[in-house]
Amino acid sequence: METNINTLEQQFQDKIDKGQKIEPKDWMPEMYRKQLTRMMSQHAHSEIIGMLPEGNWITRAPNLRRKAILLAKVQDEAGHGLYLYSAAETLGTSREELLNQLHTGKAKYSSIFNYPSLTWADIGAIGWLVDGAAIMNQTMLAKGSYGPYSRAMTRICKEESFHNRQGYEILHTLAHGTNEQKEMAQDALNRWWWPAVMMLGPTEGNSPNTEQTMKWKIKLETNDAIRQRFIDRTVPQADVMGLKIPDDKLVYNETTKHYAYGEPNWNEFYEVIKGNGPCNKKRLDDRNKAHDNGAWVRAAAEAYASKQHIKNKVA
Repeated sequence: METNINTLEQQFQDKIDKGQKIEPKDWMPEMYRKQLTRMMSQHAHSEIIGMLPEGNWITRAPNLRRKAILLAKVQDEAGHGLYLYSAAETLGTSREELLNQLHTGKAKYSSIFNYPSLTWADIGAIGWLVDGAAIMNQTMLAKGSYGPYSRAMTRICKEESFHNRQGYEILHTLAHGTNEQKEMAQDALNRWWWPAVMMLGPTEGNSPNTEQTMKWKIKLETNDAIRQRFIDRTVPQADVMGLKIPDDKLVYNETTKHYAYGEPNWNEFYEVIKGNGPCNKKRLDDRNKAHDNGAWVRAAAEAYASKQHIKNKVA
């Protein structure tokens, strides 16, 4: 039996090494299934929870154009969550179980969404920094070894690029407005910069799953490599807007062609992960309330589906 498992594992790894996709009906190590389910469910939860800080500003958007764009963005995030829950279900865990893990606090989501959106400029910072960092990670995931996840990410990345541009445009407009508007933009950057830098995950050596997930090509780059690319891309954009990155150790290295940067406050990061961030409790409470309020919609959909099933059987 052990020999058979070893053979299957070798065949599995050979397929990955050749750049072929693993599909739901293919044999896979249980740990591969477990790691993917964890990653995809956390990603799906992040899309759903991520609707909350932005949805909070839909009624307060400064004009109809901004409101329509933000509505479309929040709707996109809901769709991303649905793509990812569907992809996770192909690994054998039901959507109901995944959502129960979120609503009971057993499952994690991105630490970034436990920070408050205090001003309209925060909506710009979320689109520019948070979605910008996410794109750095997601373009890599779109090339991963698991077919359903890879294909979902290809679609999601295209939409996230619009979200990123929307956020940049909001901050760019504010940064070139009145003094008060520029101060608002700078304040948002000050508060969201470090959480965005940290949301890409712990530094090398402190991320326990990196080696195995990279071997299986679930991930193709380390957290630090993705973080460096995010910083290299984002700092020049801040310069164009006339905003200052809140990092006194930030300096461009002419030799490496990369920005050196300060050390994030990882103690804060782990405290937020543990549930002690500014908005952890509120986010979970709001999500549970929204889920409970939507019970009648799910019941109606199930009743309609059941009725249609009976109708089709009779026909």
